[in-house]
Formats: sequence, structure tokens, C-alpha cells
Amino acid sequence: MPEMSVKPYREVTFDKDGDVDAAQRDSLAEMDVTDLVMFAHGWNNSPSVANRLYSAFFAPFPGLTGEGVRLGYVGVVWPSMKFTDEPIPDFRPSATAPPLDSALESALDEATQDALVELFPGHDGTVRRLAQLLHAQPESEAAFAEFGSLARQLAEAPVGGVGGTCFTDDLPHDEQGPPAVLFEDSLTMCRRFALALEESVEVTEKEPAVESFAVGGGLKKVWKGAKELLRQTTYYAMKRRAGRVGELGLGPLLGQLARSSPAVRVHLVGHSQGARLVSFALRGLPHGANNVKSLTLLQGSFSHYAFAQSLPHAAHSGGALRSMEHRVDGPVVACYSRHDSALGVIYPLASSLAGDDANVVGLDKRWWAMGHDGIQAVQPLVRLTLEEALRQGIPGSGCVSVDTASVVRRGGPPAGAHSDICHEELARVVLAAGRIGR
Repeated sequence: MPEMSVKPYREVTFDKDGDVDAAQRDSLAEMDVTDLVMFAHGWNNSPSVANRLYSAFFAPFPGLTGEGVRLGYVGVVWPSMKFTDEPIPDFRPSATAPPLDSALESALDEATQDALVELFPGHDGTVRRLAQLLHAQPESEAAFAEFGSLARQLAEAPVGGVGGTCFTDDLPHDEQGPPAVLFEDSLTMCRRFALALEESVEVTEKEPAVESFAVGGGLKKVWKGAKELLRQTTYYAMKRRAGRVGELGLGPLLGQLARSSPAVRVHLVGHSQGARLVSFALRGLPHGANNVKSLTLLQGSFSHYAFAQSLPHAAHSGGALRSMEHRVDGPVVACYSRHDSALGVIYPLASSLAGDDANVVGLDKRWWAMGHDGIQAVQPLVRLTLEEALRQGIPGSGCVSVDTASVVRRGGPPAGAHSDICHEELARVVLAAGRIGR
């Protein structure tokens, strides 16, 4: 068991199909607690990084817990992916991460290659070729077409899906259509991502040189966008996996915990794709299990319409998790920040329809993420600033969106403040949502 800032702590590990370590699962029933906070990480590719995140996030909890509360902690570990060029604020950069200079910013370092090979068994040759192309950066349309084809092999859905359940789309398929990141012309998407990355950097001296991305005129610069295409196709696969682990793994586990420890109140917390995981766990929660007392989503990397009963642009359709908020015996709280460039700039491009006009994608709310502007199209819905939430508390039920931009604000490109979540203020939000704070 890794060293942790809080006790009692347990780790629960799921594989890519949602199968859980049975011994770890059964150990939860042995915890002498009144409340259990279960946190699912996002884009981390190793248990050690996830546990460092959990230790840092949980550290303030003991000093903020109310009287009579015996609080326990669980770290949910699932096979996901983190590129080494995405630093976490306050975490020491990995020793294997490449220097952030212009010569290497588009390359695929060995640590990331190893993570991709581990994450996608049988694709060793694919990963090697992707790394070769990113290193050589050939200035030809054919090279970009090859790169896109290889990258998308990593995100292919299993034939027939899993049990006929859709884990990929947060909106109905007939509304969402084919996502641009998987179906748009590769060179077109690489150009769009390269420009979006320029926009995500605070540049005051000059504007991005759009002309330099034309064929035959500086295509090497577009390879930075190619690396982002690989990142986003990889995350598309993680999106599917997060839904699977949540619905087929964590949901049933929570049902078993409701039977073995009926008095224990569970509080789910998820960051990024982990927010999607804990949300989809509600779909797998057995009917009659009412032990989930709060759900807190930190920079959720899925559609802000996921809980919508009716979509603003398609009134006859709703989100993939419509009505699931009623399976929480308490509030569903989405924390969001405008400083999250991963969700505010890159996510809309990757999620939009193939063929959409890139110039308007960022303004089209159909493709915005929950971590960008909170839960949308749900009634009733309460919107609060972080200061209001901490001063007046969180409503006892329903959906709540909390603007946390006052603290979630640090981080460089390409993700911005996406992982800037280890703050006492956010710990207080979790405790307030679960009615376990002082």
C-alpha cells in the first residue's frame, strides 16, 4: 500500500473491461467509517502518479471534517494515459520527460511511447511508426494521412461494442454524428490543432502565423498539431474505457457495498476522464442502492449536456446520463474553470462533427465540456461562484455548477489549468456537497 496523507485509505484497481481486484473490493467492507470518499483519477498512466494526486488532494480533509464523522478514503485506479508533456501543478516533472524546447515539443518521448505500448497491447509497431513520423516531420500530405490512419487505429471501437452499451457518446449518436478527431481529414485536423495550441498560449507580442500552415509553406509546424491529434485519439479511447469501467465496474461495486455496509455514506469524486467514470457508475448502480450521497466532478472531460433531459439544439433527445442525477441521494456538483485550455480550446475541436467549420467550433455550445462551463440544460440547476459555495453551502440535492476559476488557474499548454485541482477550497466543496464538513 503506497504511503498516503490520510487514513484509513484503500486502493481499488480496475482493468480495462471494468473487472475489479476482488480482494481490494472486499476490503472496503472492513473499514470502520461513516463516510467514504472515492476519487477516480483522469489522465494518469501509472498507479504511482495517481496515488500522489490522491495524497495531495486528500491532505486537507482531516482538518475540515465535521464532528462525529469517521471518514475513509478510496483511490480508484484504472488503466488510462498521460503524456509526459502535461505537467501537474505542484508535482515535480518526471525525470523522463523531455525538455520543453522547440526542437522536441512535437516529438514522442520514450516514456510516452512505453505508456502507449502498455495501454494498447499489440500496437508496438504502430507506436514506433508514429514516433518516427513525429521525429522526422516530413512535409507531405501523404505523411499526415499515414499518421492519422495509424493514430486512429488506437481508438477503434471493439466490434459490436460491449453488451450493446454505448460508452463513447455523451449525446445520442444521431445528434453527435462522427467526431472530427476520428473522421476529419488528418492534415485538416492537424492544422486546426496546431492553431488551437497557439491560441492556448498567452501570446501578447504577435498573432499565430496562419499562413505558415499551408501545404509547402512550413508544414513542419503542423506536426505539433499532429501530436495533439494522437493525444486526442488516445483520449477518445480513454473516454470509452472510463465509461466502461464506471458502468460495468464501479457501479456494481457500489451496489455490493450498499449490501455489505448499508450505513456507509459514499461520496464520489472524479477528475477529467475520472469524472466521466464516476458519472457512468450511476448507470451501473443497482436499483434500490441509495448509498451514493454526493457526486463531485472536477474539470469533467465530457459533454456539459450529459445529464440533459432535452438538448437545446434537439429537443427530442437528451444526454447519455439523463435522469441519472436522481440516483444520487444528494447533489451532483460540477466544478469548472475558464483557465482549462484542454477543455476550452482543444476539446470542442476534437468533439465537433467532421466537416464542421473550425472557425465557429469554439463558439458552438454543442461541443463544450462540463469542466469548461458546468452542467447545462438541466432543471433545476443552481450556479454558484466558489466563494458563494463555500460561504452559503451546496444545495442538498439536484445539479450544481460551481465556477472555481479563482483557484483552478495554473498550468501551461496544452492543458492549461486542467490538472490544477489540489486546493483546500475544492476539498471543502466535496465535504460541503456530502454534508460531512464542519
